[in-house]
Amino acid sequence: MMLLSQSGYPFALVVAALLLIALFWLLRTQRLREKYSVLWFAVIVGVVVLTFIPSITGWLTALAGVTTPINLVFILAFLVLLVVCIQLSIEISTLEESARTVAEEVALLRLELERRTGGASAANQETEAPTPHTDD
Repeated sequence: MMLLSQSGYPFALVVAALLLIALFWLLRTQRLREKYSVLWFAVIVGVVVLTFIPSITGWLTALAGVTTPINLVFILAFLVLLVVCIQLSIEISTLEESARTVAEEVALLRLELERRTGGASAANQETEAPTPHTDD
């Protein structure tokens, strides 16, 4: 087994296993949603496949026209991070739009409440500043 004698491959397997455990834990504790985990599962599977079949890296290097396999690994890592950034940017844009919509709805509801309650009492409650409490 020549592949286990090369020091980088067992390390990559250990890292992939730890990432897989962390990913399952994040999913189980609902700290990560399923739609975000797909990309990370693909990365872990890719690392495992490249670890067990290192000749794929050489073949992909030749196919891409890259000089050394490590350069290809860095390019792929950069592309994965780029996809993650784009995915998160899309999610942030969606959340900003949702927050704006909610703020507009709250403002409209507040206006309607002021109209129903006479306007003056609700407006006075909002403009009154709380008195500061000092501990002397």
